[in-house]
Amino acid sequence: MAMSLSQSQRDMLMQQMEHNPQRFQQMIIEESQRAIRQTLKQGNLSEAFTHKLWELLLADNELSKALQRYLWRVPLKQKRYFVQALDNHLSGLYPMFKGLSQDWPGKSNIPPYVRPPEERSNDFDLVSQGYLGYTNLGYSLREVELFVWLEVLRDKQCEDSPCETGIPICNAQGEETGESEGGCPVKIHIPEVINLMGQGKLKAAFELIRDANPLPNVTGRVCPQELQCQGVCTLNEKPIEIGQLEWFLPQRERELTNGELPDVAIENPWAKANKPPIAIVGSGPSGLINAYLLAKEGYPVTVFEAFHALGGVLRYGIPEFRLPNQLIDDVVAKIKALGGRFVTNYIVGKTATLADLKRAGFARVFVGTGAGLPRFMSVPGEHLLNIMSANEFLTRVNLMHANEAQYETPLPEVKDKQVMIIGGGNTAMDAARTARRLGAHVTIVYRRTQQEMPARVEELHHALEEGIALNELRSPCEFHGDKNHYVARATLDVMVLGEPDASGRRRPQATGDTQVVPVDLVIMALGNSSNPIVKDAEPDLTTSKWGTLVLNKGSQQTSVSGIYSGGDATRGGSTAIKAAGDGQAAAKEIMQGLNFNDKEIHNLVSQASNYTDLGQTPPTIVKRRQLTEEIVELTIKAPLIAKSAKAGQFVRVLADEKGELIPLTLADWNESQGTIDLVIQGLGTSSKLINQMQTGDSFVAIAGPLGQPSHIEPHANDKRAVFTAGGVGLPAVHPIMRSHLEAGNHVTLISGFRGEAHCFWTEPGGRVEALKSNYPDQLNVIYTSNDGSFGSKGFVTIPLEQMLIDNKEAIAEVITIGPPMMMRAVSDLTKGYQVNCVASLNSIMVDATGMCGACMVPVMENGKLIRKHACIDGPEIDSHVIDWDKLLPRFNQFKPQEHQSQIDHLLID
Repeated sequence: MAMSLSQSQRDMLMQQMEHNPQRFQQMIIEESQRAIRQTLKQGNLSEAFTHKLWELLLADNELSKALQRYLWRVPLKQKRYFVQALDNHLSGLYPMFKGLSQDWPGKSNIPPYVRPPEERSNDFDLVSQGYLGYTNLGYSLREVELFVWLEVLRDKQCEDSPCETGIPICNAQGEETGESEGGCPVKIHIPEVINLMGQGKLKAAFELIRDANPLPNVTGRVCPQELQCQGVCTLNEKPIEIGQLEWFLPQRERELTNGELPDVAIENPWAKANKPPIAIVGSGPSGLINAYLLAKEGYPVTVFEAFHALGGVLRYGIPEFRLPNQLIDDVVAKIKALGGRFVTNYIVGKTATLADLKRAGFARVFVGTGAGLPRFMSVPGEHLLNIMSANEFLTRVNLMHANEAQYETPLPEVKDKQVMIIGGGNTAMDAARTARRLGAHVTIVYRRTQQEMPARVEELHHALEEGIALNELRSPCEFHGDKNHYVARATLDVMVLGEPDASGRRRPQATGDTQVVPVDLVIMALGNSSNPIVKDAEPDLTTSKWGTLVLNKGSQQTSVSGIYSGGDATRGGSTAIKAAGDGQAAAKEIMQGLNFNDKEIHNLVSQASNYTDLGQTPPTIVKRRQLTEEIVELTIKAPLIAKSAKAGQFVRVLADEKGELIPLTLADWNESQGTIDLVIQGLGTSSKLINQMQTGDSFVAIAGPLGQPSHIEPHANDKRAVFTAGGVGLPAVHPIMRSHLEAGNHVTLISGFRGEAHCFWTEPGGRVEALKSNYPDQLNVIYTSNDGSFGSKGFVTIPLEQMLIDNKEAIAEVITIGPPMMMRAVSDLTKGYQVNCVASLNSIMVDATGMCGACMVPVMENGKLIRKHACIDGPEIDSHVIDWDKLLPRFNQFKPQEHQSQIDHLLID
């Protein structure tokens, strides 16, 4: 490409360059292109030519961009010559070029960088590091840009754009149904993006993606591209790496800007108040994209999230080795920069209803609450300890950092243990690979074969690379425990594949043969059923037979006007990219149907802003009272919980960033003051640390009210409700007992304590005595203590049994709250006398909204053992159907971890 010039020619060129440098530069570009054109036509690029051309491309200047544009446009045959030259002459410098020209472009490419399995399987760092991962091997950013450009160069530049629009699905008559196979759920203009990248216009390509999808570096990592854009790519043997290109662009931008968001000069939409406010329920993929697009168009938006951290399933469900939390934080920061606001620890259907949000000033509501309840198998032995849902396992690790010593959330022992994952989807892969990183010996048990597994091929491939075993054509039919009620073995049915089912996959059938295998931890990854919280609180919402929200035809609007939805809440278990597509479609629809005058908008914005302020109120201790040496009563600012609280409900509490989520029953609340009262006995690490908090301290999170309110039924005057309260069961009893008294019922309280030093609320003017003063003819109180130092000696069952003996017909029902052994004793006693009894159960929970399945209560119904959940079906459950032998061990599931935690905190020796 070099030219031999005389001195006079060189002098003339210098004069031209000084007089018109832009024209001179254009001359060089044109001359270079002519030289390249002639060489490419000949088809045999020399080593010197190839090195020089690559050097020019690496320069990253106008000439290099012009050369990229030129090579992007040349015929495929000439591109092959170029790639052949890279293979022949540059593979010594770039090993990934070796063999690249073989079957290029259809079957050969430069893959993104994936860390070796022996390195990655012991940490939570990103596995697939994309094309930018090559910078960790010493390649420059510009070199990586050219690797990406070479991937783009494979594109056929198809006119029908199947990667964007999909392939139309036809019926039996060959008529298009209006649905498509594949394509992009968030409508990214993929061919146009690739065209810009082919010309070296990476920033323009990034901006085009960002305009359609504010989450490209999120969806690009977790979207099943092999079923969407890449699934219909005309290079069907090795499709263009569209997903990798999608998240390379924002990551490159992040590299260039050091992760700093660009300054966006916007007028705060809440202050401007020229568009009506929108509420978004859930901060998963559908909620975040919905919030971003609305905020970008100047709408005041508030996102309401049930957890204390934002991101929904993107954060609690997907491990960081697949999706770094920093990327979720970046999206949240973008929404905040546009004026979006966030309220955490807000559970729609409990903290407030969708109707409440509309009454609070939000003109429209988008519901992106996800799928909800994890599925189990309902096989014998499933109640055993160390059998948990993937939701619970992943939430403990991903959200609550249970794998890190400085965090309080407990985790079953995993290191060197035999861990069995049941299921074959992406969640199963996430759980398996997480357990592997925690040092476990992991086996995935799947009832079909590897070929039928619904997991992404890439995720399954990575799992197997990391040493995870796969036991195909197996399905658990029974679990067996050891003497301490921990799972120890599993009996697996040996399966065979029969005829295809509705999904098109061959149906697994038991052969009659079984296999028994040892196991220390079983993780169920069988998908999710719909959580009933939202629909139960909104009777006008139409739901499907599966419990998902039904949408109007061709719309994201539900059966209730002004309420929109998308993602797993409407689809059941689906993908993050489809959820994002739903959020995007709903945002566009919401913006089309808003008709308010200026005054109405101003009033709505003012109302919604005030409500958001209430939701963002820090849960600060405003009053502290030491009841006994180890029991503390706290009054805490929580206006939205105080407004919605009902007798029998509880809250989910997180004291500090590294603490544990624990359920605490509401002792009282004051709506006018916006406060709730909690009574905490310092038994474990979390409760002891809470009891060290002082007035003015704030909790990281308090969410609620949760659970079903107590069922208060008026009783005849000759009937009474009897409460048995053990220790700190008394605060839980208090609001339920008060509601019975307010309903006109006669009540007997039997309150038991260990001894006089452990009594509280019993003094003159105390809460119990105050109720006696207010309801002297309705309330009778009996105190007991273990040592006889206060009231009568013995347990609460002694006076209860005397009442049953004397006149059981006078007892309408018994409500028992307190230590588990006490509740069982009361249950057994009342069952013998055939008197109704309910127990209030706040067992081990993580999320307390049904999502984790941790608070399982084994119950016998119609002769069959089923599971109920204390947070959804309770906390009050008919004590006579509870299998107490199976339930009681669950209260001690993490006892060894709790003991070690207290030692680590110097709380015990």
